[in-house]
Amino acid sequence: MPGPVLDPVITENSLPPKADVVIIGGGIIGVSTALFLAERGIQVVLCEKGALGGEQSSRNWGWVRVMGRDRREIPLAMAALKIWDTLDARVGGETGFRRSGILYISESEQDIANRDAWLTHARQHGVDSRQIGADETQSRMSGAITRYKGALFTPSDGRAEPQKAVPAIAAGARRAGAHIVTGCAVRGVERSAGRISAFITEKGRIETTTVVLAGGSWSRLFCKGLGIRLPQLKVRNTVLRTAAVAGGPEGAAATATYAYRKRLDGGYTIADGSANLHPIVPDSFTFFRDFQPARKAEGEAVQVGLSAQSWRELFEIAPVPLDRPGAFERHRVLDPRPDSRSALRAFAEARKVFPALRQTAPLQIWGGLIDVTPDAVPVISHAENVPGLIIATGFSGHGFGIGPGAGHLVADLVTGAQPIVDPSNFRLSRFSDGTPIEIAPPV
Repeated sequence: MPGPVLDPVITENSLPPKADVVIIGGGIIGVSTALFLAERGIQVVLCEKGALGGEQSSRNWGWVRVMGRDRREIPLAMAALKIWDTLDARVGGETGFRRSGILYISESEQDIANRDAWLTHARQHGVDSRQIGADETQSRMSGAITRYKGALFTPSDGRAEPQKAVPAIAAGARRAGAHIVTGCAVRGVERSAGRISAFITEKGRIETTTVVLAGGSWSRLFCKGLGIRLPQLKVRNTVLRTAAVAGGPEGAAATATYAYRKRLDGGYTIADGSANLHPIVPDSFTFFRDFQPARKAEGEAVQVGLSAQSWRELFEIAPVPLDRPGAFERHRVLDPRPDSRSALRAFAEARKVFPALRQTAPLQIWGGLIDVTPDAVPVISHAENVPGLIIATGFSGHGFGIGPGAGHLVADLVTGAQPIVDPSNFRLSRFSDGTPIEIAPPV
């Protein structure tokens, strides 16, 4: 099923012979990294095998939040929010960002207790999240006829438009000097004296000493070709988009059965946060033990099963020589079949609460594959056994909102500048140095 339609953006067709830095992947992490590097005068080339933002960066809910994040992500999420505030002016385009607040609806005493526990850690960072009661919750859910116990509310959190943000940031990066090429799959790297010396693509070779891997769900396969163990799997979530409607709620909120976000076009993005599928693939067995703590913690929030992705990845196990097309060229865009039933069920639940939504209809339903790590915290890290490679992946469904902050941090790692936040929590080696996997409690 076709994915979302993104705003158009001009890109280049050919590659330069060399660059200071080459970025793999044109999602929000890749284009944000390109923006911050180009602004610093770094000669940067970004290669995207398909279309900019064609996968999860345009298929997510569009939330920009600090609320509910793992304690290790909170500082980076707060830094990202500050960047979002000035991003439209910075790139000269419309990302759709608005600070409109987000609600986590409490439907039980356990929900309230979970959110109190999160607030204990979050307040140390100065977040403005707070618990609110039934009356205020109903007043912030304009038009709701259902009365909930309360909510965790963060007024400074916001929303943006996934189909606008990546094109706008990419256009801004190009104006700052970045060279962006689409339809250009990266096959691998060449090394000299153990360090990266060149970058091999389907359109040719680029001399470089630094590569940023921001390949989302594809990052594991690329790392495998370099002998890097990156414990990362894929999870599918499904999103529904409605036509415009008047009288609906502002901002965004999540309940146990549906989540919504008001869109700039007047419609809503609606999904079910508990309707996730992990397609069983060879890596499911490779990383079985790594993901066991997460599997126990998630319970039924993530189901497992076979899908087209299961069969596809069976044929991607063997390495492919760099002079031949491989999986990156065979599958330009991951466009999984959506779980329409769960999306329509979430929409039906939302319509019970908001009569205004009964006046609109679904326009589109799409699926997306989320790149997840065992602790649901991203990897933003140098690859110790491949000098010159920096990995930025595994954002576990949190990448859109945190994307500009992550791009800034990656640029800091590339240039050796003072990091915007301490990057140690995002190091790749945490999965191999004996550090226990830390799973954040539910919020």
